[in-house]
Amino acid sequence: MRMRRMKNLDARMEATSAYRITDPAAHKGTWRELKPDCAALWVEVGCGKGKFTAETAQANPDVLLIAVERCREAMVVAMEKAQGMGLKNVFFIDMDVANIEEIFASGEMDRLYINFPDPWPRKKNAKRRLTHRGFLDKYCRTVKEGGEIHFKTDNAPLFEYSVEEFAACGLQVNNLTRDLHKDGIVGIMTGYEEKFHALGTPINRCEVVCKPFVLPKEEKKTEEE
Repeated sequence: MRMRRMKNLDARMEATSAYRITDPAAHKGTWRELKPDCAALWVEVGCGKGKFTAETAQANPDVLLIAVERCREAMVVAMEKAQGMGLKNVFFIDMDVANIEEIFASGEMDRLYINFPDPWPRKKNAKRRLTHRGFLDKYCRTVKEGGEIHFKTDNAPLFEYSVEEFAACGLQVNNLTRDLHKDGIVGIMTGYEEKFHALGTPINRCEVVCKPFVLPKEEKKTEEE
């Protein structure tokens, strides 16, 4: 997410420091100690300004939610939301999801949310897509077997690509829809999702059941300019 540089960013980060985990690797395998009575550990990749994050944490007080966001300007807004709502079950980290196995232990997560990731439309950038089989392999090592990946996007080509990747990895897909809100709002929306739904853009969503799998070989594809 691109945002203008905040002149008072450091002060705002300090004011919300109780919600920020500065050394996430130190919590590998022990995340639940942040909320010993938690019923589940959920992780959200790319939380942006935190609308979905805060509302999900508020609606599920028995869950520990860890939100990942690389843009500090967006993350501080999300942390301020959590702080303003008095939430005690959500924390934020700044990390590259490619390093997820350095942060979370094998099978440590119960659920992973991937909401509206960068589609990386050019074929030569396919490996950067967060639903590429290389990432799926990492997710299925850190999400417990039988745990789920909840995936949403407004980008139809990315969704179709993702469904193919799930199938190639032998992963079960449940509750697949290409128009989530066709008959009315379903679930908690992200801020981005609200804007695109208002414009009439269909929202694609599915749930993927995690399990160990053998990473399929890449097929050679023609580079798209």
